[in-house]
Amino acid sequence: MLTGVAGNQIRPVVPAAKPEAEDCRVVDPVVVEALAVRTPSGPAQVRLLPPPTVSCELARAVSLWLDTSLQPLARGAFTRELTALRVGGGHECRRRNRQTQGQLSEHATGRALDIFAFQIDDEKQGGVAVSVERPNGLEQVRFLDAVRQSACGAFMTVLGPGSDAAHANHLHVDIQQRRAASSRFCQ
Repeated sequence: MLTGVAGNQIRPVVPAAKPEAEDCRVVDPVVVEALAVRTPSGPAQVRLLPPPTVSCELARAVSLWLDTSLQPLARGAFTRELTALRVGGGHECRRRNRQTQGQLSEHATGRALDIFAFQIDDEKQGGVAVSVERPNGLEQVRFLDAVRQSACGAFMTVLGPGSDAAHANHLHVDIQQRRAASSRFCQ
């Protein structure tokens, strides 16, 4: 479990005795405040703002992605460290794309996360917020392209601007189980 890893700020959540709907039960729910990453200057943390409630399985996937892909991508693109993810849409009992009918979203089981911006900081130069919806300049566009490509290797579903109207302003990542274990949906 991730709660014992040095640098992670994760707290288990006691599942509701009776969830809103049986299909919306989160297995091993946790609130993720920060995840540990390695940097050239030593261990650091990436905060998730506001802290989402997700499944422990998703928290593990995000933690691995942050440490092995996102932090190195930020350092390579900006020579600065990734310090926070602006997120929304952890656990929420709802259908895909907020429709009234159809399949449940992976958010319903805490197996999805929506990322709106990446906070890149440097104590000497101040911070840079890279918005998924409105990147500022070619450097940020290239960073977001690399982020999306790396997400496609780390998650089962990746949707963002250009995929559909419901994902025009954020990057959606999830760990949806598919029939074929190697099958991924990346747009």
